Order: sequence, then C-alpha cells, then structure tokens
Amino acid sequence: MTGFVARRLLLSIPTLFIMLTAIFVLVRLVPGDAASVILGDQASAAALAALREKLGLDQPIQVQYLAFIGKILTGDLGQSLSSGRSVVQEVLLVLPSTIELTVAAIAIGLLFGLPLGIVAALSRNSWIDYVARIVSLVGLSFPAFVSGILMLIVFAIQLGWFPVLGTTSGAGDLGERLRALALPALNLGIIMTAYVMRVTRAAMLGVLTEDYIRTARAKGVSPAQLVTTHALRNSLIPIITVVGLYFGTLIGNSVLTEIIFNRPGLGKLIIGALNARDYTLLQGLMIIFAICVIIVNTLTDLAYGLVDPRVKYT
Repeated sequence: MTGFVARRLLLSIPTLFIMLTAIFVLVRLVPGDAASVILGDQASAAALAALREKLGLDQPIQVQYLAFIGKILTGDLGQSLSSGRSVVQEVLLVLPSTIELTVAAIAIGLLFGLPLGIVAALSRNSWIDYVARIVSLVGLSFPAFVSGILMLIVFAIQLGWFPVLGTTSGAGDLGERLRALALPALNLGIIMTAYVMRVTRAAMLGVLTEDYIRTARAKGVSPAQLVTTHALRNSLIPIITVVGLYFGTLIGNSVLTEIIFNRPGLGKLIIGALNARDYTLLQGLMIIFAICVIIVNTLTDLAYGLVDPRVKYT
C-alpha cells in the first residue's frame, strides 16, 4: 500500500507543474498584456511601465516563469491589486464557507443518490425505477442558477422557511448557520444526487448479473448482505470516480450559487476579481483551484486502492 500511495503522489507532481504552466501561459495570452487590461486603454505610458515593472512583466518570459514557479513553491501567490492584502489572506477569509458548502452538497448527493440508485437497480423497469430515473433526469436538466432562484422564491420568500440571504458568520448560532446553509447546499446537492443515482444504478445492474452474485444468492445469502457486502462494494469505483469528477463541476456551480444566495466563498471572490480586473488575485485563485482539483483526484486514486486491492498492483 505504501508503494501505491508513493506512486500516486509522484504522479501528481508533473500534473501540478503542467497545470501551473498552463495557467502561466493563459494569463499571458490576454490581448495586449495584463497591465493594459488592468489600467485600461486610456492609461499613460508611464503608468503602464510602472505596473509592468511591479508585476514583473518587463522581464524575459523564462525569467517570469521561474519567478512564478519559485513564488508558488514558497507559498507566495502575490498581493491583491484591489485590497492590498496577500492572495492567501483573501482566500483564507472565505475558504471555510466554500468547504462547508462543498462538503454539505456532496453529503446530500451521497445520502440520497446511493439509496435511489440501489433501489432503482433492484427494481429494474418497475415504476420505482422509472420514477428514480425521471428524478435524476430533472436534477441533471436544471441549471444551478435556475434551481437556486426557484428555491429562493419558494422556500425563502413565499414560505419563509429559510433566510433569504445565505451569508454565514463564524460566530453565529449553529441553528441559524445550518438554516443559511440548507438551500445553497441542497441546490448543489440535487445535481450531485442525480449523478450518483445514475452511476450507482448502472454499476449495480452490471454487478448483479455477475456469476459470484448468483452463487452467493444460491448459497442463501440474505438480500441485504448480498447488496451491501457483495454488490455495492464492487460498484464503488465508478461512484468514487463521479464524486471526484463532480468536485470540478461543483466549483463552477458554486460561483452562481454563492451569488444567488449571497454567500461568501471562492466563487464570489472570482467574480469580484474579474470585475475589479484584479490580475494577481485571479491568477492566485486559478492556482488554488488547480491544486484543489489535483488533491481531490489524488485522493480519488488512493480510494480506488482501498476499495479494490487489485488497483494497488497496477
């Protein structure tokens, strides 16, 4: 197991450098350069030259790249041009809120998606299966901003069950924080539920036709044990894959969700950086998102080895 973990961690290093290089190149593909984008077309030549020097854009491209990598390796993502604080400080202010929302959405997706997928597979082509498939189709069809607005109108404005604004405070009452979190988490969790349900159903249908399942059933294994011990465990790899891949989708959907429900978070911070043309903050956020995706993908690979021992030898 130690060798398997070491191999997966080593593979993540070149992936990280490829993504960092891609971010470095994409940022510098902006028409003109970052200084002209930040200051606008009416900026004087002196102001442009000063900002280029401050950002290091007057250096040769290879020097810029080495400085870029060196700062990242030391944890220096630069300073926000709009607030003057370091990018790390800006991120730490809102990161707990994003983590809270992400974990809650994934938990909702697994809590509802797994049972729906299992029941649909066990009741193939029955009315239960059709209802579960329709529910998943509806969850996949609604964009996050549409379902978010509908939830806000119905449950927050008309019924008054939840607060209209989803802003959280670290010092707030736990009950109020959970009420503020409920709608945004449910908005993202619906999409997660649909993904998990469909993948669980497909994986379970494939496993239930295997010879070892028929053998276990012939030996008198109880239906509950047959599903949990034999069928579900061997269906977990595609489910784990969906959870890992959904993390990237969740980042994109969280931008709209945080805006609709007025929650602080990385998504809302991205919009603020775009509106303020904060080149340094935007680049730092891209780097943090890239690192988060690589970490999640690495953890997904490690989870494969725990679920299926054969993966450890590949």
